Amino acid sequence: MNWLWVLAAAAAEVCGVVGLKKFSSEKRWPHLLLFIGGFGLSFGLLYLSFQVIAVSAAYAVWIGLGTTGAVLVNMVFFHEGRSAGRIAAMVLIVMGAAGVKWLS
Repeated sequence: MNWLWVLAAAAAEVCGVVGLKKFSSEKRWPHLLLFIGGFGLSFGLLYLSFQVIAVSAAYAVWIGLGTTGAVLVNMVFFHEGRSAGRIAAMVLIVMGAAGVKWLS
C-alpha cells in the first residue's frame, strides 16, 4: 500500500505539470487549480509514503516516475519532440529510480 502513495504522488505530479503547461499559455482558474492542486496533492501523498518507506527510495521513485510521466504526456498531448535519445533517457531515469528502490 505504501508504494501506492508514491505512484499516486507521481500521477498527481504529472497533473500538476499539465496544469502548469496549460496555465503558462492560458491564464484560467481551472488550469491554476490543476497546477496548484496537482503539486499540492503530490507532496501530500509523498509525505504519507515517508512514514514507512525510506525517504531516499520514495523520493527517487517519485521523481523518476513523475519526470517520465510528464515527458510522455507532453510528447503525446502537446506534441513535444520524440527522439530515440529522449526515450532512452527516460528508460535510464526509470532504471535509476528502480535501482535505488531495489537497493534500499
